[in-house]
Amino acid sequence: MRELILGGVRSGKSRLAEQHANDSGLDVVYVATAQVRDAEMQQRIAHHQARRPAHWQVIEAGQNLAEVLQQQAAANRCVLVDCLTLWLTQLLCDTDEAVLSREVDALLALLPALPGHIILVSNETNMGIVPMGELSRSYCDEAGRLHQQVGALCERVILTVAGLPLIVKGS
Repeated sequence: MRELILGGVRSGKSRLAEQHANDSGLDVVYVATAQVRDAEMQQRIAHHQARRPAHWQVIEAGQNLAEVLQQQAAANRCVLVDCLTLWLTQLLCDTDEAVLSREVDALLALLPALPGHIILVSNETNMGIVPMGELSRSYCDEAGRLHQQVGALCERVILTVAGLPLIVKGS
């Protein structure tokens, strides 16, 4: 089972994903993609850490998300990735177009073959106006493409609004 949980900032998407992971009854591996780059991000990370059960294994992924998923996914395991857009941001800001393309392609090629329950969390950013800055537009374009491709590969897609899950695909 692969599911994509989308939502805006503070929409409840991470909390919903954590609940699904907990309810799976499987061993949970939490794959964190955030990097501490300022005090505000450190506070966000600490908030997520405080909410997670202590017995969950936590893996910090860098740009090599596909490699981490390949190593961690197993039939008896739920792997929760939080979040794809932070991973994408790292690729956009810290690498070139070739690395971005290679890493996204690796994720998309691997995702259908992963065993176990895979939960991918991501920020839905494309429901407003087109941003003015080039980097912001590029980010929204790349996130939109990534969400379309990942959503097509997942059995379930959920949009979270005001803490409420809206099932877009699957049951």
